[in-house]
Amino acid sequence: MTIFTSEEHAKILTHCGRVGVLMGGNSAERDISLESGANVMSAMQRAGIESVPFDWDGSLDNIQEWKSCDRFFIAAHGRGGEDGKLQSVLEIMDIPYTGTKVLGCALCMDKNLTKRAWRGANLLTPDSMLVTGSTNAEQLVDRLGLPLMIKPAREGSSFGITKADSINEVMPAIRLALTYDKIVLAEVYVAGSEYTIAVLNETSLPVIKIETPQPFFNYDAKYFGNDTRYFCPSELTETAEAELKKIALDAFSSINGFGWGRVDVMLDVEGHPWLIEANAVPGLTSHSLVPMAANNMGISFDELIIMILGTSMTKGQFG
Repeated sequence: MTIFTSEEHAKILTHCGRVGVLMGGNSAERDISLESGANVMSAMQRAGIESVPFDWDGSLDNIQEWKSCDRFFIAAHGRGGEDGKLQSVLEIMDIPYTGTKVLGCALCMDKNLTKRAWRGANLLTPDSMLVTGSTNAEQLVDRLGLPLMIKPAREGSSFGITKADSINEVMPAIRLALTYDKIVLAEVYVAGSEYTIAVLNETSLPVIKIETPQPFFNYDAKYFGNDTRYFCPSELTETAEAELKKIALDAFSSINGFGWGRVDVMLDVEGHPWLIEANAVPGLTSHSLVPMAANNMGISFDELIIMILGTSMTKGQFG
């Protein structure tokens, strides 16, 4: 598999220098980001890496302090940290950083643009359209049917997402989503099983099947639900798992994803895979899915963090 060897691990530790960990931000995912960042810091300290936390407040007031670092591990989720803004600042400062670069982050954060890119690459994703507070619910339902997933286009962790089962639920769902983002997407609901595939260094990690008694894999199910079930191995056939892994790589590549990330897929009742969304800076919390997939193939959390840190380094920087 195309992941770092023990020799490359050692070179990363030797050449990474002083690492800044950017976390926090001012998006709805701030608390999750702080937890991810704290976990990253702990792993780096255990590895003996000189690291410094930056609880980013969404501004650039203390940007001069960033120059003290040789590279950055980005653990900031949501808008500001995951949409290319932080990445563009680090590009201007010529400071290396982990993961997907500016364009890929911008595409990945915007669910509407992500879906347009996937359609352009002939990848299956549910039909959708942009909606507003003045959308005609009847015309929307005539076009896309029911149920509908109503979601902010540029939000993560399922914030502001509603499954609308009836026409009477459509406009309240749109109004809720508009409190999170001025761009809102209505998407055809796919009935079936949900899967997520982590991508690390151009390799798909083991597929995880997700089951929740919630209407969908929402915020509570992701971070607090003790009744959410994860299956890794996924219970898919070897052929079906291999297909999802390939789709995830193609989907991540088509939106300029780089280094590490995650792709979410629904398998409908006929077994057809539908791409739902991608994540350029997935969570690294106790409930997070990328560490779960890595652990399934024998990669510890600390090893995973070093691998992700390696995505900030070119081959020449390995010495």
